[in-house]
Amino acid sequence: MQSNSPVPAWAGALVGLVSGAVALGVAQLVAGIVGPTTFPVVAVGDAAVDLTPLPVKDFAIRAFGSNDKAVLLGGVLVVLAALAALLGTLSRHRPAWGYAGFAVIGAIGVTAVLTRPDAAPLDVVPTLVGVAVGAWALRRLLHRGLATSATTTAPQAAEPPAAAPHADASQAAASGPRADASKDAVPAAGDVPLREAGVRDAAARVAPSDGSVASGQAVPGASAQGEAERPAVMRAGGGAPGFDRRRLLTGVAGGVVVAGVGVVLGRQLGGRQAVDAARVGVALPRPAVPAKAVPAGADLRIGGLSPFVTPNRDFYRVDTALVVPQVDPADWTLRIHGMVDRPVELTYADLLKLPLTEADVTLTCVSNEVGGPYVGNARWLGARMADVLRRAGLRADADMLLSTSADGFTCGTPVDVVMDGRDALFAVAMNGEALPVDHGFPVRQVVPGLYGYVSATKWVVDIKVTRFDRDEAYWTPRGWSAKGPIKTQSRIDVPKDGGSLKAGDTTIAGVAWAQHTGVDAVEVRVDGGQWRQARLAEVPGPDTWRQWAIDWAATPGRHTIEVRATDAAGRTQTDRRAAPAPDGATGWHSVTVSVA
Repeated sequence: MQSNSPVPAWAGALVGLVSGAVALGVAQLVAGIVGPTTFPVVAVGDAAVDLTPLPVKDFAIRAFGSNDKAVLLGGVLVVLAALAALLGTLSRHRPAWGYAGFAVIGAIGVTAVLTRPDAAPLDVVPTLVGVAVGAWALRRLLHRGLATSATTTAPQAAEPPAAAPHADASQAAASGPRADASKDAVPAAGDVPLREAGVRDAAARVAPSDGSVASGQAVPGASAQGEAERPAVMRAGGGAPGFDRRRLLTGVAGGVVVAGVGVVLGRQLGGRQAVDAARVGVALPRPAVPAKAVPAGADLRIGGLSPFVTPNRDFYRVDTALVVPQVDPADWTLRIHGMVDRPVELTYADLLKLPLTEADVTLTCVSNEVGGPYVGNARWLGARMADVLRRAGLRADADMLLSTSADGFTCGTPVDVVMDGRDALFAVAMNGEALPVDHGFPVRQVVPGLYGYVSATKWVVDIKVTRFDRDEAYWTPRGWSAKGPIKTQSRIDVPKDGGSLKAGDTTIAGVAWAQHTGVDAVEVRVDGGQWRQARLAEVPGPDTWRQWAIDWAATPGRHTIEVRATDAAGRTQTDRRAAPAPDGATGWHSVTVSVA
């Protein structure tokens, strides 16, 4: 293809975008067969998560919250779309550039897939197939826009020329049958003579840049053999010579359909529907140890105040899974090994047959800023981790449980915390229903008193009993503490920061938590004045957050409200502000309001 391609730049970019979409759609379809985490976009996203510096991760969580994964995947797709459009534009001149670009993108995808913790050689198949089909789509779409992009009128035979010197050929053409031939050679409006190799110079004179031909002018300079033919005529489809918009757009539409079908079928094959159906079909056994009844005064029922029990749909989600693992409970097993006397392996059915414990436990993410949203309370049902671990026989010098999720994430939990009698669970249910898939179905860990990054492994499938001086979990080499006990914290829910109030009596309310110790007091002050004791809601135990409230006679003006909590051990939260890294944020939460 010559560098002066008749395909417009916009068409090249469109060809590139659709070819890239076809590549991703086919890769998604193949990944649905091989495994959803082998989809190259997910693998690249996972690699980006692993390589992203800690401050950038913290910013993403603060800025986007639980949408950070969607933003990351969206960013990967935007970059791929831009690259595909660029490759399509370049391919107008040299298709080899487009093929080379697809190969480079494929190499990046293969590398990302193979660097996953649980990578297998077969995992590269979706990337390789997707890239191959994408390159084929690029070639095919360019061909549709060029190879048959116009209709060609077949050349017609002319009468043999009269015997005459070459110098008099033009005069003979003017008075004989060849005059008719030359007249027939004049293109109709909208027709363009083809520049065939044998008549290239003649065509240049017959067809000026404005597309017109002088009336009655013959084709000069033709040989005797060339004069026996009239030049072929190509009817352009309203665009530049050699470009057929209609054929290209029909090909593009077909590519979009292929991409869409690949995505839909790939997701269905990925197992979400099957796992959802299996989850709905789970028959939860009754707990052998039911939770205490929630006290009547546990929820103050104040508008805007977080409820005592967080609904599943509102429970925060922070994890490293860009695509939620789809684990069929029929295939799930939990393996316990390492520094044990007897390795243990349990199926989901085995776990449900164990005596199950029900407990109200508040979970907190270490990424939570002071006053942040990454905390929630739920009623969990599961087997006590201590009971299961005793089956394996923990060795005396083991101090760490290295748990692994179905997608390869690892978490390090202190053994002594799990074994000290608290309700640390291999949970199978949340607020009376089987775990939502986003929250770890079929089984996750719940350990009161520890931040989630060292305790709350979702989709857990493996427990290695080990030591902190021998193994590291996912977040430890990334700058976070190996152990993460939750710090006493409190939050103002109402009024909201920046809100406007009417002067007069109002209520300030919020929640405080100090798992596994419990909250003993909450104090509030306005504009740096005296601390006042807030009234506390009832709680069923030390592992949940606690609502609090206080009345305030609001006066006109701008006011700053602060809160602090004291746990049952007598420790009052510090006023020193610290970021979440490396072991949890500290400081007093405050809001500023305007009163009129």
